[in-house]
Amino acid sequence: MKAFLLAAGAGSRLRPLTDAVPKCLVPICGTPLLGIWFEWCAMHGIDDVLVNTHAHSERVREFVDACQGRVRVTLTHEPELLGSAGTLHVNRQFVAGEEEFAVLYADVLTNCRFNLLLDFHRARHAFVTLGTYRVPSPTECGIISTDSTGKVTEFAEKPHHPKSEMAFSGILIGSPALLEHVPGRVPADLGYDILPNLAGEMFAFPIADYVLDIGTMAKYEQAQRDWPGLHVRR
Repeated sequence: MKAFLLAAGAGSRLRPLTDAVPKCLVPICGTPLLGIWFEWCAMHGIDDVLVNTHAHSERVREFVDACQGRVRVTLTHEPELLGSAGTLHVNRQFVAGEEEFAVLYADVLTNCRFNLLLDFHRARHAFVTLGTYRVPSPTECGIISTDSTGKVTEFAEKPHHPKSEMAFSGILIGSPALLEHVPGRVPADLGYDILPNLAGEMFAFPIADYVLDIGTMAKYEQAQRDWPGLHVRR
């Protein structure tokens, strides 16, 4: 299976950590975040990933060149950020001919069981399934409302008045039909430009395992304290 592993974020809220390294390489209990993702992908049958880069791209290339893992990595550099949806649009040939693919946000730390999400997605013949998790600050996230079947009834990016505490985890499974909804312009963002328009057509799968967005120093420090590792569930 193939995946877009979105890793081009500047990580400005993680300075000074990101003054010399990209956000995707900050260490979690001694292991660079991107290394955790590569291992997670290998564990779950994702053997081909496209990683986009921006700030400190040479450090990412050095890290990938040094990896001897089970995952094939294609690097694509973005001198100007394309946005999450823009990256999918520009690199859509990467998944040409695939029945399904994953989109993974590299600044998320998780040990979730991807097989459960994939089984859920396939059982519903969905063209997009979003992994979700409960968050304490829903105004800072992409918030999802669903009906009793798990179908997404509303997606709102960082809403002022959130209707739920269930947030998009930064993990989704899509089919080629998803790419048809991506605008042919850049930059473009999944959370703002695409997913809100697909309410009623997507499904949401609640992740019961560890999920943490490493977006701030507080969250980064939390990860050092409570990250259980890839093989431990909570």
